[in-house]
Amino acid sequence: MRFSISETAKLSGISVRTLHYYDEIGLLHPTETTEAGYRFYDDQAITVLQQILFLKELDFPLKEIKTILSNPRYDKQKALADQKNLLTLKKQRLERLLHLLDQTMKGEDEMSLKEFDMAEIEEAKKKYASEAKERWGGTCAYEESEKRTASYKASDWAMIKKESDAILKRFAELRGSSADTKEVQNLVSDWQAHITKYFYPCTKQILEGLGEMYVCDERFTKNLDCFGEGTATLMNQAIQFYCKI
Repeated sequence: MRFSISETAKLSGISVRTLHYYDEIGLLHPTETTEAGYRFYDDQAITVLQQILFLKELDFPLKEIKTILSNPRYDKQKALADQKNLLTLKKQRLERLLHLLDQTMKGEDEMSLKEFDMAEIEEAKKKYASEAKERWGGTCAYEESEKRTASYKASDWAMIKKESDAILKRFAELRGSSADTKEVQNLVSDWQAHITKYFYPCTKQILEGLGEMYVCDERFTKNLDCFGEGTATLMNQAIQFYCKI
């Protein structure tokens, strides 16, 4: 299914303006934007939005949410399970409050304030936020990237894009080649050096995680496959081989 931006706003309970802002900062892009400028979101985008709203509920700022969702080791199922547990706690609290109201309306003066207690919910929120921060939060690599790129000008970004596009185009040209060939492996080395030069020290461990992200996150797959369908797959296969030797 696909939803218009107004339908997505109504479904999620946030404003259209907020969705525009999420697009501007690269947190959540529409799945499709028509020539007329209409924005649409598919089921996967709605799932990502659900996770954004959950992390917001855990009091993460948008900058950290973007970092967490971009982490190649981000576990969507774990996050959804935590969200379900938190919603269950809220449901149980509401049921207790409704029971208290029923008793009060029947004239049964049950003087109790425990039903209003938010301690269990707040404790769960702290627990899930702490786990999310530890598992998928900001890393030294991310902080280094933020520090370096803060000073980049438009001309710097143009140069970086030109260099990265050249490497990605070469990967695309080699689709159909074995990932362990010397030429493909040299490209992986060039890609690692490119990331290290302009963003952060790209260790083999980091590079391996990036390779997984290229095929596990459809947003990255789509961007890489703009150079030719199968580019992301070749890059991941080549990176995995490169990181094992």
